[in-house]
Amino acid sequence: MSSAKQGISVNQKNSQLTFFCMLLAICIVLFRTEPGFAAPTIHEGVASCSGSECHARQASTGLVVRQNEIITWQSPSSAAGSHSRAWQVLNGRRASQIAQKLGLESAARAPQCLGCHTDPIATAQRGARFQISDGVGCEACHGGSGQWLSSHRAVGASHSNNVARGMIALDQPKQRAAVCLDCHMGSQAPGQFASHKIMAAGHPRLSFELDLFTELQRHHDVDSDYAARKYVAGGVKTWAVGQSLLVSRALGLYVSSTKARAGSFPELSFMDCHACHRPISDDPSLSPKAVANSERGTAIDTPSFNDQNMIMLSAAIRSAVPEYSSRFETQSRALHFAIAFDQKSVVPNAERLLATTEAVTDALAGHVFGDKQALGIILDITDGAQSGRFTDYAGATQAVMAIDTLLNAEAVNGRIDAQSLKALRTQTDRAYQAVRDSQAFRPVEFRQALAQVAQGVRKLL
Repeated sequence: MSSAKQGISVNQKNSQLTFFCMLLAICIVLFRTEPGFAAPTIHEGVASCSGSECHARQASTGLVVRQNEIITWQSPSSAAGSHSRAWQVLNGRRASQIAQKLGLESAARAPQCLGCHTDPIATAQRGARFQISDGVGCEACHGGSGQWLSSHRAVGASHSNNVARGMIALDQPKQRAAVCLDCHMGSQAPGQFASHKIMAAGHPRLSFELDLFTELQRHHDVDSDYAARKYVAGGVKTWAVGQSLLVSRALGLYVSSTKARAGSFPELSFMDCHACHRPISDDPSLSPKAVANSERGTAIDTPSFNDQNMIMLSAAIRSAVPEYSSRFETQSRALHFAIAFDQKSVVPNAERLLATTEAVTDALAGHVFGDKQALGIILDITDGAQSGRFTDYAGATQAVMAIDTLLNAEAVNGRIDAQSLKALRTQTDRAYQAVRDSQAFRPVEFRQALAQVAQGVRKLL
């Protein structure tokens, strides 16, 4: 072969190699969906995790992990199985009624429903055993297993190696919250936002607390072996970081041009439902239920931003990172005021509060919660109940979940004796009963129960 022909051949090969590299780079960008891993991530399906030597034993008999995780996930009636039932409920009567009101042929096939009621991975990234009917399967939370399914059970496997291959580090509160909030709060992704229109059609009101919901879904033991392999944040930090990220996610969506408005009105799903949805009657004997909220600084005749998580976060900030307290409180009140009286300043105020909240998240994630610090946060929350901070249903439910979580954390750490915990549980259960039905909220009983919790907590300090 002549040198000229050799040169052309080499140039052709170089061109082909360059084109192939460019194509590969484009594919990586297009198909990358899991953080920290650049290759296309295949979701193999729940069936790929089954088997008696993997995660489908009938009983918890594994040496390292329980190995009955699938059975727990499939629980037909408990909260632990709610993710596995997520797609099934789309075939039920309520879902059918919602679909009819929204003009959808079927909720079980509607993209705006499948985004949260299934693992909404693209068709090209579904493995041979993937099924939509699995609902919110393992990989919807843990990440596509295509690159780590085999290696994570190999001799010498490590959590860090699994994460490098595409597994999501759910042991990190910020990572866990980011995954959960996509559905339990909403995201910019298609089918992952419950708008006021969807709720008006009959969708349940959204409410979430990271640590409590983690416990309800938990299918692992946080023992010494777990601690040797993964990060253990503890219930207090998980709760606090979760609250901060809930506020950040809500504000981030609120200032989004695609989520901020619905026609002439702001997107009302960001507002506190029960601040507006009150009985309307011409009966002169009717006692109005609306109560002015001193912390918001606004009147009772205006829709209010749903600040249930702001209230909780305020308590966490005052206890753990007080240097942010004044700024956070001032900016929260400014946002409430802007929504009520000055629409032009809503977005700038929301963006300022979002920036502060993001800084608070990092500060809380790095904070070491001290001995009985959770009890101080509980007192902050219970004092807020007595001072009129909780004027609406959403804030009250969040307060009860917070107290439950924080008491659990102190019990796990051995900082509450069994007798004291039992007495506090009695009052916490009473508070739960007061908020069990959103249409029959009993604020007086709620405040009384929290007053008793406060009395019991003060004895422990």
